[in-house]
Amino acid sequence: MTRKHILPLFLLIQIIFLKVLPFFPDFVEGFYSNNLYIRISHFLRIVLGKIPFSVGDCIYGILIISIISWFWKIRKTWKTEWKDHILKILGKISVYYFLFHVLWAFNYYREPLFQKMEIKREYSDADLLAFTKKLIVRTNEIQFKITKNKNEKIQLPYSQEEVFKMNLSGYNNLAQEHPYFKYNTLSVKKSLFSVPLTYMGFGGYLNPFTNEAQVNDLLPMYSFPLTASHEMAHQIGFASENECNFIGVLACVKNDNLYFQYSGYSFALRYCLGIWKFKNEKVFEKLKKEINPGILKNYQESQDFWKKYDTFIDKGFHFLYDNFLKSNNQKDGMESYSKFIDLMINYYKTRKF
Repeated sequence: MTRKHILPLFLLIQIIFLKVLPFFPDFVEGFYSNNLYIRISHFLRIVLGKIPFSVGDCIYGILIISIISWFWKIRKTWKTEWKDHILKILGKISVYYFLFHVLWAFNYYREPLFQKMEIKREYSDADLLAFTKKLIVRTNEIQFKITKNKNEKIQLPYSQEEVFKMNLSGYNNLAQEHPYFKYNTLSVKKSLFSVPLTYMGFGGYLNPFTNEAQVNDLLPMYSFPLTASHEMAHQIGFASENECNFIGVLACVKNDNLYFQYSGYSFALRYCLGIWKFKNEKVFEKLKKEINPGILKNYQESQDFWKKYDTFIDKGFHFLYDNFLKSNNQKDGMESYSKFIDLMINYYKTRKF
């Protein structure tokens, strides 16, 4: 075996290893998520957190240019030296695959949050209806407290940088009850690729190589605290999208600021309404009438925003990301985003809003 075969072989070993890893969530939880990863993520956030722009996005930009340049350089030798080129490609993929998992993605294989928090996942239609009605009452209350007008939509009075800093308050309050949600050292950035992200249909992402939380800075501002909070949940070691939605909502509603509470409650309510629209149109229409018009205007604001960028591109990327999630121990794929309602309903069965 020559040197050029080592990294491709290592890629195969990694793939086999990841097929076995789902059977050992306790090991991942103890050795990686609650130990090694905490050290890695804390170090990266200390080093990169105060840099005002996204270092990870810059790295991605350089990487894309390098890949295009390399393919252009070898275009004339592809047919004659294709075996060597494929081995080089597999070797580079092997290195990035290793770094991707060591720096963050082993968290996909940790103990599920519903087990960690001892929360049931099953709920009945009656549970969902009761929860939705509570959400409507609470969201209505907050919307009216802020605007003093049921018909006025919420407009956040803070800058995006202020939102990032203010999100820490919600996480600090949440960590008092659940210490494993503690967030130290802020490293949340506006993405340099916000326009492409929007066309892809994403509100943000975590860069697994730099541990920077990237947020799409074009988003409607009323939902900005929730989106940032979701990406911060990824930073503290939770990979599942439904778990990060759950944590993101909790961090928002535990925040002392009403605008942040509104961002969390309105997000959860919108998902509940979406479930009812699918399950029972009559119940959906009845519930909708109970919601303050100002809240519905915010929902319309989001709908209009995404509609402007609705092309085949986002459908393609959603298909790819769906399969990416399924290949990383998230069997529900893109559907996992809405699964956080399972956790919300059962979490609040024994708690007040």
